[in-house]
Amino acid sequence: MKYRNFGNGEKLSAIGLGCMSMSHAYGVPDDKESIATLNYALDLGINFWDTADVYGSGKNEELISNVLVPNRDKIFIATKFGFTQREGSNGSNMVFDGSPAYMKTAVEASLKRLKTDVIDLYYAHRIDPNVPVEEMVGAMGELVKEGKIRYLGLSEASANSIRKAHAIHPISAVQSEYSLLTRDVEESVLPTCKELGIAFVPFSPLARGLMTNTLNLSTLADNDFRKKLPRYQEEYQDNNQKLAQGFADLAASIGCSPAQLALAWILKQGDNIIPIPGTKKRDKLKDNSGAPDIELSTGNLSQIDELLAKYPNTGARYDESAFKMVDNS
Repeated sequence: MKYRNFGNGEKLSAIGLGCMSMSHAYGVPDDKESIATLNYALDLGINFWDTADVYGSGKNEELISNVLVPNRDKIFIATKFGFTQREGSNGSNMVFDGSPAYMKTAVEASLKRLKTDVIDLYYAHRIDPNVPVEEMVGAMGELVKEGKIRYLGLSEASANSIRKAHAIHPISAVQSEYSLLTRDVEESVLPTCKELGIAFVPFSPLARGLMTNTLNLSTLADNDFRKKLPRYQEEYQDNNQKLAQGFADLAASIGCSPAQLALAWILKQGDNIIPIPGTKKRDKLKDNSGAPDIELSTGNLSQIDELLAKYPNTGARYDESAFKMVDNS
């Protein structure tokens, strides 16, 4: 595994591990395979793991603790706070609470579930429009002083919010969706992170499986999160299945898998970028881990651009309600 610089001399695996799917959003959990996958990540040198308190309502943090505790010095653990259920919603309606008061209870709960004394990277999962970002980040900074967290992160934050936050306390990482099909961060967020020396952490770098050419959009289970997202609906199915097949053919001609090609493209976009593809299966983790070894030529990058231009009707990444949670301030 190759490594990238982070924070004050940390060396993080160039490919991290997103753990959400082990407990949340994508089908039925398989704890046995997930734990095997976490242990295999250590064998592969993947030391940057990402979770959140909302994944499985805390169950994902508890699951990770089984491997984290006996290997604490080998793992750089990131988790997030802020999403909570609206009272009386029966879990169907999430709201975001970025208040210092809620944060104080959330971090204690995450520490307890992870069974650790300190969280390496603590993200605000979104930007709360009702709480000034300076106030939220100031309170997060207090957690650093208390020794409960080491680095601060933001998720789905605008360049303006990143700058405001960074002026209060150093922001070490910004996480947002970024893939061949989701590139809005290129306009201002990526340049801002580069300028300020902030790591950028793409989630869903494989377009939630679409770019692997293994996702059959017509057979997604009813409990699969993607069923609610425009990009994975029938309207875009023909375009996206043809795009995925074309991308797989291109990857084969280069001598790698589609997942490796998609991740290699992201790594090429900046040395401060550390993608966190999610999986709960060892074979997919192994495949993803090979991406840093793929060298892409200028010609390869042009071929990718040409393919994307051929199939432009990919659909939006979120529906209207989810976009309301994305900071555009």
